Amino acid sequence: MNKLIVYFSYTNNTRMIANQIKAKLNCDILEIKTVVPYSGDYETVVNDEQNSEASNYLPEIQKIDVDLSKYEEVILGTPVWWYRPVPAIRTFLTQNDLSGKIIKPYATNAGWLGRTFQEIEKLCPNSKVDKGMNIVFESYSDKLVTKEQEIENWINGL
Repeated sequence: MNKLIVYFSYTNNTRMIANQIKAKLNCDILEIKTVVPYSGDYETVVNDEQNSEASNYLPEIQKIDVDLSKYEEVILGTPVWWYRPVPAIRTFLTQNDLSGKIIKPYATNAGWLGRTFQEIEKLCPNSKVDKGMNIVFESYSDKLVTKEQEIENWINGL
């Protein structure tokens, strides 16, 4: 089964997991990037996102140079912002039809998963969305709270 890892990463935690998956499965990988990059200042990003969350603002993302029809399975990585998938991932899911595909989501966060996986299911109504993997890091850190073995077991099951 052809697999594609699709992810967005702000602090590199989601990227680290995506690269770990790629190393194990040797599958293709696609990083979602916004046209206008987020500020490098974390507090600015928090304030901007908090203010735009109620409006469901979706940022423009860079053109995707991947033929999604070649893949049966999408391993979808997203940070959790305001208890939801990051806006760039919501943009990707809104703009791309993943009908008939198996979606295997994972979310990186500091313990506040919220409705992330439920929202991914809503944005992919014609896909089979597997139970998501919640990967927790310490706040403002790249130090894992979730046990490495749990992540390895999940990746091995992909």
